[in-house]
Amino acid sequence: MEIAEFVLQNEGADVSKAWNGQEAVEVFKKSEPREFDVILMDIMMPVVNGYEATKMIRSLEREDAKEIPIIAMTANAFTEDRIRAKEAGMDEHVAKPVDVELLVRVIHKLVG
Repeated sequence: MEIAEFVLQNEGADVSKAWNGQEAVEVFKKSEPREFDVILMDIMMPVVNGYEATKMIRSLEREDAKEIPIIAMTANAFTEDRIRAKEAGMDEHVAKPVDVELLVRVIHKLVG
């Protein structure tokens, strides 16, 4: 998370962090509509994993919850992991260790 935060801040982004999936959902719930441009969602998190957190965000009764780009961040880069990420409602999948240039390109593609 620290690496992604550093890279994104160097790109001029404001970064908010959550330490587990439940916290990620709560941070999004408490945010103003469209306050966030993108969510980087680690899959392997305590309390609630990234798949479940994504489903919880997508099910919220606010328009931006259905539209905000969510990018899976995972060490598992197999086809079935990509499929599972899509089925959970994620828009993209970036393998760890993170290729910084790829991550920035993916964010620009989804947000730009």
